[in-house]
Order: sequence, then C-alpha cells, then structure tokens
Amino acid sequence: MYVPDLQSAFSLSPSTPDGKEKDRDLVTWGAEDSENPHTWTTAEKWKMTLVVGFMTLNATFASSAPSAAVPIIAAEFGVSNTAAELTTSIFLVGYIFGPAFWGPGSEVLGRRGVLILTMLLFCVSTIGQPLAPNFGVFIGTRLLAGFFAVAPLVNGGGVVADIWDPATRGLATTIFSTMIFFGPVLGAVIGGLIIPSYLGYRWVFWVIAIFAGCSTLLAIFVLPETHAPTLQVQKARRLRNLLPAQFGTKYAATEREHFTPRALFERTLLRPFTMLVREPILLLVTLYVSLIYGCLYALFEAFPIIFTMTRDFTVTQTGLIFLFVGFGALLATIVDFWQLRGQDKLLAEWKGSPPAERRLVGAMIAGPSFVVAIFWLGWSGQFASVPWWVPALSTVLIGFAVSLVFNSFMGYLVDTYLQHTASAFAALTIIRSLVGAAFPLFTTEFFLAIGVGPACSVIGGVGLLLAPLPFVFYRYGSRVRGRSQFAPGLDLKLKAMRDAERNATGSA
Repeated sequence: MYVPDLQSAFSLSPSTPDGKEKDRDLVTWGAEDSENPHTWTTAEKWKMTLVVGFMTLNATFASSAPSAAVPIIAAEFGVSNTAAELTTSIFLVGYIFGPAFWGPGSEVLGRRGVLILTMLLFCVSTIGQPLAPNFGVFIGTRLLAGFFAVAPLVNGGGVVADIWDPATRGLATTIFSTMIFFGPVLGAVIGGLIIPSYLGYRWVFWVIAIFAGCSTLLAIFVLPETHAPTLQVQKARRLRNLLPAQFGTKYAATEREHFTPRALFERTLLRPFTMLVREPILLLVTLYVSLIYGCLYALFEAFPIIFTMTRDFTVTQTGLIFLFVGFGALLATIVDFWQLRGQDKLLAEWKGSPPAERRLVGAMIAGPSFVVAIFWLGWSGQFASVPWWVPALSTVLIGFAVSLVFNSFMGYLVDTYLQHTASAFAALTIIRSLVGAAFPLFTTEFFLAIGVGPACSVIGGVGLLLAPLPFVFYRYGSRVRGRSQFAPGLDLKLKAMRDAERNATGSA
C-alpha cells in the first residue's frame, strides 16, 4: 500500500505563487509536498492507473460476458427470450443510476473509500446471480451489480486527473479508456468459451465475482486516496491532532464549506445533470459516445444473426469473432500513442496546459472510419454467400473506430474539466448506459425485421450525421470552453495574457 511521507504534513505553503500573503492557517500543497499526488513517483502513478484500469475492465467485462447465455437463461427460469435479454440491459440500467452517486460522491468523500466499497458490493451482488433460485432474484442482483460496478468507470478518469500532469495524462487516459471498450469485447469472448462448455452459464458469473474480488483486494492494498481536497482535509486533521497548540487552527478549504442539505444535493447528485444541461461540449460528446456505445452492444445481438444463424457458427466460434474487434482496439491504442508524440514541445509552449482540442485528432479519424465499418459489416454480413472473413474483417475497423472515439473524447473531457472530471464522466456514463441498455432490447427484432444490411445502414447514417462533430469541436471548442463555469481553461487564460502583453508591446 502506498503511504505518502508524513514529513509533508508540515509543508503549509503560507503564500501564493505571486508572493501575496494569504491565510496562514489554510493547509495547501507546498512546492515539493510529498502528499500532493502530482509529486508521487511515476511508478506509483502507473500502478494506480493500472489498478483503476483493471477495475474498469472488470466492470465492463461483466456487462457482456453473459450475453450468449440468453436462450439458456430463458429455459432455466421459464421466461421468454425478450425477458432473458434483460441480463445485459438491466446491468446497464444499474450503470444509469450509479454514476449520480459515485462520481460526485467521490468529489466529496474521496476516491479510495468509494471505490473499495462499491467493488466489494459489486462482488457480493454478483455472487447472487449463480445462486439465484428464481428469475426475480437473478435480475435484482444483476441490477445491483451494475449499480456498484459503474464506480470505476466514473472515478477512473478522476484518479487519472488527480495524479498525472498534462505531460503524461494523455497516455494514462488512453490506457483507462481502452479498458472501458476492451472489457465488453473480452467478456463476449470468454462468455462464448464458458457458456457452451461443461461448466455451464452460471460459471460466467463466478468468474465475474472472482474478478471483482481481486479488484477489491487491489483497491484495498494498492490504491491510496488521490483526491487533493480530501487529502488536504486529512492533512489538516492530522496537524491539529499531532500538535494542537501549534496547529490547532489549521484547516483545509473544504472544511469551511458549510453545505445545507440542498447545497450538498446540488453538489453531488444534481451536478452531473447540471453540467449536462449547461455544458454544450459535454452534451454533444455524450450524444456521440452514447451512440457509439449503443452500437457496440448492438453487435452482441447482431453477431449471432450474422455468424450463427446465417453462417452456422457455434456460440464459441461467434464469440471468437470479437477477437477481431479487440485487435482493432489495439490498433487504435497504438495510433493514440503515436499522436501523443511531441508532447514535451507542446507543454513547454503552453506552460503545462495545452489546449484540450489536441486530443480530438483521433476522433476525427474514427468518425468516418466507423461509418465505413458499419456499412461494410451490414452488407457483407447480409448474404450467406459472402465468406465469413469479410464481415469479420469489418469488425477490426469497428473496434479501431469505437476505441479511438473513446480514447479521444475521454482525454478531451479530462483535459477540459480537470477537477470536475468525475462529474462529467458521471453524466456521460448515465446517458451512455441508458442507450446501451436500450439497444439490446430491440436490436435482434430490428435486424431480423428489415435485414442486417438495411439495419446497419440506419446506424451508419446516424454515424454519418455525427461524424463532423470532432471537427467542429476542434475548430470552435476553445470558444465554448471559454464560457464554461466548470472548465478551468488554463490555456485560454495563458493565451489572454499573451495577447494582452502583445497588445501592450504594440501600443508602446
């Protein structure tokens, strides 16, 4: 477990960077304060990033792993296939309600406690599914599992923003957002291997529970608190307890924020929705990413039609097709790493806070790629005479496009909202999960009713309408950020200072 150096408790930083005196009782970070997450070692930061990435992989893996078991679950509990399809949708309904608690809650209570509690309860609720005596218990525990599992999806971006500086935040955000996408892919593959085997479908849920138990242990023993305001409260309390005569009046800024119940409600549960309404960037990014996410879950229903029904693949063979999607995600990660080259020069130019719009290059590539991939899958998958590998190859491009969209927009939101990242991610996750939960409920009927080709054409057409969005943000995003009450806009302030200096020099 990482424990910051206690000597830093005496780093009180009584003056501001410009030398002006400020409240000497206010506990802040000193220049080299070892309790400041930004001063922790690179190895520690990567360890924490990989832990939240692992938890995120666990959560998204759980969403798709049982998807191939729908007919077996229907027969087991004596319900219709439509009811059994709630196995995926009800888990994502939990994703809808959880973010309003776990995102803003971590900004009030801290990241560590929220993540440990939710991963433990995710593990416990998942155990209820293989032991369920009836469909009601099965669905109820599945809903609870999704409610708790969503916490790392919401807070992972907050942890990344807490510990990484702009020089390396892009790479860390890419790793985190790749896990959001790769989890459902891995879940479909593993589920396709386990469900038709002698182990049976219930072992899918045992695997998820074991996965969640490992995530909980990692959070307990590896993940420290990273939320700066929470750490400063802990520091102030420790100072007051250690030396009350000398430091009895020390306090952290958040300790003087006396919230009424209404103000606390607005800061926690209401903040994601407030941001969604007032922040055009967040609203439009949420709509775009939600469509892409819905299409990803639609694939879980479309693949059996394209490969099992049309080409007589087994459940296991159909599940293995998702490896092509995973390979595309790997290519997207490589591209994202490549586009981050030259960061040092950019950071030096912008004093450590370059424009967030630089993160959108990947999405500008991914938008048109997604449209091409969906049309390719639909019209090659429509006809049994087309070799299986033709639609299978289209899923490489789908994986590439979806992952690159996730990587780009997750990085954009982190760099835009910084300390409010968890609330921004909460809003995004709520809407994204709502769409993801709805898509599986009608996808099968939709594809069977009008055919795979026309159905994919509808999805592709919507993707075509949204494809210009990254280009619009790249051109005008800075203007929108300048009017935001939640985006710090450090690059915009630096640009304004430079423009003022240039004007002053010119007038002189």
